[in-house]
Amino acid sequence: MQTALANEYRRLSEDPATHQPLAYLRLRRAIRNVVEHRDIEAGQALPSERDLSQALQLSRVTVRKAIAGLVEEGLLIQRHGAGTFIAERIIKPMSRLTSFTEDLRARGLNPRSEFFERTIGEVTPEESMALNLSPGTMVARLHRVRYAEDEPLAIERTVVPANVLPDPMLVGDSLYEALQLSGCRPRRALQRLRAVLLGPQQARLLHVATGSAGLHIERRGFLDDGRVVEFTTSWYRGDIYDFVAELQTD
Repeated sequence: MQTALANEYRRLSEDPATHQPLAYLRLRRAIRNVVEHRDIEAGQALPSERDLSQALQLSRVTVRKAIAGLVEEGLLIQRHGAGTFIAERIIKPMSRLTSFTEDLRARGLNPRSEFFERTIGEVTPEESMALNLSPGTMVARLHRVRYAEDEPLAIERTVVPANVLPDPMLVGDSLYEALQLSGCRPRRALQRLRAVLLGPQQARLLHVATGSAGLHIERRGFLDDGRVVEFTTSWYRGDIYDFVAELQTD
């Protein structure tokens, strides 16, 4: 990796068409280029500041400034005591209805959840409208942070009719696995996505800076008979998660 990065940095330094007089910007572009060309794989550790400084004959201040800019962009992730790593992005196709847990397992990642709430209560007016439930109906509520390994990716608030999920403690990592056992896994869903800036509490839970880019998603899941069995509101980290839709002509 260090050789590929050094070669790209020198190429940018010598090519008049791409020359950038500020060394930290040149290094930032070199790192971005080798990542895009897959000379460095996602999840791989970047060489240390000291090693890069010696290999490229740059000051550690210059190297640190280049890395800080790429961390802010979301291309790199710094883990305390472990180093700097190439950020792994999760690609979520929007053509299939799959769960967060299924998506991560398919990529060889270990999903887990940190729960803040797993309770039963009376439906609120907003929940009543989203789930087509009468006032006074009981619902199960789940509030959690979703992780890939030890990296927080999303915050979720989910509401499910209590007659579908009478005991929210039955939900481990996957809500859909719990609903599958009762024969009430959603067969289709409607989602609304919009770009947001993460607030202080969301940023703290997701280990990013306040004001970082995020995705706000609302999902309603339906059974074949049209009943709504899931209303989920999520906040995803924009530096890791990509949602991809395939479009076709008639």
